[in-house]
Amino acid sequence: MNSNYILEVGRDFIPDPEESVMKSLFREYESVLMESLITSFGLDFFIKDQHGGDVDTLHNVRQVGKDERMTYKNKKNEEAYYNRGAYDSKEYHQDKRYQKKRREYNKKAENGTLVDEYTKKKMGAGEKGDLDHVISAKEIHDDPARVLAGLKGTDLANCDENLKITNSHTNRSKKDLSMEEYLKKHGDQYTEREKENMKNIDKKTRRHYERLLMKKYYLNKGFLSDTVMAASSTSIKMGVRQAVGFVFLEVWYVVKEEFLAIQHPFDIQQFLERIGQAVKRGFQNAKKKYGEVIEKFKQGALAGFFSSITTTLTNIFFTTAKNVVKIIRQTSVSIVEAGKILLFNPDNLSFQERMVAVAKILATGASVVVGSLVGEAISLTPIGNIPIVGEIVQTFCGTFVTGVMSCTMLYLMENSKCMNFLVYYSSIFSQNVQADYFRQQAQYFENYAIKLMRIDKEAFKKEAYTYQSIVRKMRGIEDADELNLFLKKELKGLGGNLPWEGEFDSFMKDKESILVFE
Repeated sequence: MNSNYILEVGRDFIPDPEESVMKSLFREYESVLMESLITSFGLDFFIKDQHGGDVDTLHNVRQVGKDERMTYKNKKNEEAYYNRGAYDSKEYHQDKRYQKKRREYNKKAENGTLVDEYTKKKMGAGEKGDLDHVISAKEIHDDPARVLAGLKGTDLANCDENLKITNSHTNRSKKDLSMEEYLKKHGDQYTEREKENMKNIDKKTRRHYERLLMKKYYLNKGFLSDTVMAASSTSIKMGVRQAVGFVFLEVWYVVKEEFLAIQHPFDIQQFLERIGQAVKRGFQNAKKKYGEVIEKFKQGALAGFFSSITTTLTNIFFTTAKNVVKIIRQTSVSIVEAGKILLFNPDNLSFQERMVAVAKILATGASVVVGSLVGEAISLTPIGNIPIVGEIVQTFCGTFVTGVMSCTMLYLMENSKCMNFLVYYSSIFSQNVQADYFRQQAQYFENYAIKLMRIDKEAFKKEAYTYQSIVRKMRGIEDADELNLFLKKELKGLGGNLPWEGEFDSFMKDKESILVFE
């Protein structure tokens, strides 16, 4: 499911007039499918896609233990979480910040100005109430994202935003429950307005909590280092995969010719020798095209780096499944190819040709997505769960669908009235370029006309008449020796000199001789 071949397929597909269009199209199907199979099916071992990408994110580490496919990507992060220590309630409730806040609220209680921050009800005289952790101290202590960010639980649990005064009943019945869990269990004890206020406080507090974690972790050198390392690794692997795929494809084309040239009677030894020679020729062909091999590596490397960064950024907000990672990686190739055409235009395409090329690339990129979804659907069937075989069937079907859809969409676009309509009207944008070209050509013709005007017409007529006379006389000479003497005489009459001296054959046999044209 590779997209590097897309533009070439679109540009080179010209049906052979000696065969049916469908037969020509089938040859293109074969070409696309072979490249898809070689690069994705045969060489995907270069890149191992992981559920949730290759870098730990705050979102993903919270799924470890809940999602059986989710694992830590960095063992140090995993060790840090499991070595966080057991939750100690005293450590959190005896913290200086907690005690300071407690004393502030006690003074308000003595003054009779204490208000329950959850219910907004004024507390009775002498009612001190309880100081509640909006996000429970235990939840913060055991939060994998908090450990990943490297922040102390006591700092987060006992910040002003997370400490709220409420009545004793609410605090002691809430315990370690989240606000959502608590209201599901005890919501009937509060009015709708009170519940709405409690939810808003929880939402605001959690937003502040998440901002602290994100700022600390995503700007941390550890995360940036992991991201760059993962992107660099994927970049190199994708580059190698694309380059090796190109080489193998060259080998396949040569080997295929040997299969098509099989003759009877069949000699197995001779056939195997020919196949061996064909493989060598294939590698030699690829070696001659080293420039294209390097270009494939560059495109693959750029696409790999881009896809890894995209996957990591995506996993900050939600978990990408293994197949989603693959879709991002494969469509990145299409984006890189389209960007190269739009920004650099290496083949000097016109504006409308570039638009068509980009449309084809993106259309085939969409085919990759569909093929991946088909593979995902098969993985959920009994066939997809068969050990080893299931994965092979899943990959092959996804690749097959991608290849067929790619070629079909390219063919439809070539013959689509809508596409042709858009191409025709897109030429409006390139009219200025064409006008500049014609203005330049007009200037060339004008300069040439000036030079023609400087020619001496009478001298030109005289020279033309002389040459016409010579040509007429030559037509009447049939003997080669006589023609030779005639040409020497006319050349001398025109003031010219022979480029050789003496007898021509002897002159040409002498290696030291030099022809001199004057």
